[in-house]
Amino acid sequence: MKYFKAWLGIVLFTFLFLYTVFNISLWPGLKAVLYPRVSLPQMLGQHLILVAISSFAAVLAGVPLGIFVTRKSGSGFKGIAGDLGALSQTIPPVAVLALAVPLVGFGFKPTVLALFLYSILPILRNTIAGLEEVSPTVKEAARGMGMTQSEILLKVELPLALPVLFAGIRMSVVVNVGTATIGAVVGAGGLGNPIISGIVWNNQAFILEGAVTTAVLAVLLDQIIGRIEQSVLPGNRLLS
Repeated sequence: MKYFKAWLGIVLFTFLFLYTVFNISLWPGLKAVLYPRVSLPQMLGQHLILVAISSFAAVLAGVPLGIFVTRKSGSGFKGIAGDLGALSQTIPPVAVLALAVPLVGFGFKPTVLALFLYSILPILRNTIAGLEEVSPTVKEAARGMGMTQSEILLKVELPLALPVLFAGIRMSVVVNVGTATIGAVVGAGGLGNPIISGIVWNNQAFILEGAVTTAVLAVLLDQIIGRIEQSVLPGNRLLS
């Protein structure tokens, strides 16, 4: 299991390369086996931008909010923050798009908004869980050493909570990669374009092009974030 995701990414990437470069098709009767309007690298770039911006915004919002509600001054808002985070995931992203389009228009903005709302819960929840798992004894020892509350947070609590926090970020990004395909519905581009076109035109090759590339991207990003976590936490041993 240790190298399963890495090998899965290699297999999917190899298949996608052969499929794209050598035009190998599971449906030789189809005249068009690759989405013709936008090239695969362009769609991949659009998809990465959607995922990167929405995930970065979710981290910027979820981590500080998680820190705030675990402090004494913000403990009263912990339940509200959890409820709002859970509510954001109960609303389907398509519904968020439908509500956001009249306000911000078609394309990039409503898609990023939907992805942001959908991806903030894992980050918020894991930030809270990671900070709450820090032993009170450890914090009391740091306080006895003369550390201030800010120093305890930055030098003790956050470093100890990083493994759980990174797990939330990884989950959020991987979910975002798959969910971002809905952006094609409102003209945001990305890897949802061939999937939507394949459904409309009953072209399984288009669907495969978008789905396989999305799967490869999710696996690779998960591995990249895992490597970043290993570099930040050299003592941490991941099973992936």
